[in-house]
Amino acid sequence: MREHDLFERYESTFDDADTMRRKGKRAKRTDDAEPTRRGRMTEEEKLRIARLREDQLHTADTPEDGDRWSTWGDAEQGPKPHPSWLVTELAAVDRELGIVKTGKEADVFLLERAMGERACLLAAKRYRSNDHRMFHRDAGYLEGRRMKKSRETRAIANRTAFGRNLIAEQWAVAEFSALARLWQIGAPVPYPVQRSGTELLLEFIGDDEGTAAPRLAQTRPDEDELLDLWRQLVETLTTLAGAGLTHGDLSAYNLMVHDGRLVVIDLPQVVDLVANPRGAEFLDRDVRNISGWFASRGLPPELADPSSLVTTLLDVAGMS
Repeated sequence: MREHDLFERYESTFDDADTMRRKGKRAKRTDDAEPTRRGRMTEEEKLRIARLREDQLHTADTPEDGDRWSTWGDAEQGPKPHPSWLVTELAAVDRELGIVKTGKEADVFLLERAMGERACLLAAKRYRSNDHRMFHRDAGYLEGRRMKKSRETRAIANRTAFGRNLIAEQWAVAEFSALARLWQIGAPVPYPVQRSGTELLLEFIGDDEGTAAPRLAQTRPDEDELLDLWRQLVETLTTLAGAGLTHGDLSAYNLMVHDGRLVVIDLPQVVDLVANPRGAEFLDRDVRNISGWFASRGLPPELADPSSLVTTLLDVAGMS
């Protein structure tokens, strides 16, 4: 069960009591009744739920040669056809091999999924609990996105505990959806394997030994390599604009270079250029940020002209 579902169940137990009070009737209580106080969960209740979840994990059936059984069958799965390298057998075993990267909003772990002699490496991106998340910039990115329930919209706006958990899952859903969409139109992104709650399993971009590919910011390309990477970048931005999207937080730190191929990562804040009132502003910022990096590495100014590129991309998106 997702964590925010626990909060929703907890708060929904108060609804009947409120209805009875409005009708001037006293709600009947039983020995097994849930608390009838409205408001935020107490620290004691949060601790009780956390311990319950831990107990369930400890008592769960776990494989001898791994950390858990494959969660493939219970998760939202990536687009078909699934890559041939992906292990999809339900009897496969997941084993964590270490941490790849820590961040303010999420941590990325290296995970091996194996079934007999077949195995694949995956990047497990896990958004942090609401006690540690720092979604301090989410308001602008969330413009144009709407929740189905008004209660959920209010919870997000008020940043309640329930609302913060909804935000975390909303980021995970948005990133998984964007990756699936971009993968299907041929953009250079990791294949989105599955999503379960706030955990994303993605294609691992790196070598067979588990060493992640470097970020663009960590590379020192020569003149020819720099020109080739720029051309790949322009093609990628054009593909995104054609789908009505921009990255939203593009920099040399969320682009990877694997065997000379540029790969776009970290897409939870992907922006819909049309639905978001600030879409063109985010696109302009993306282009200027990444153009500045290429210019600082020696790309000729006439090639790395951000204004010209922004105009071209807006035209591709049908916004000129």
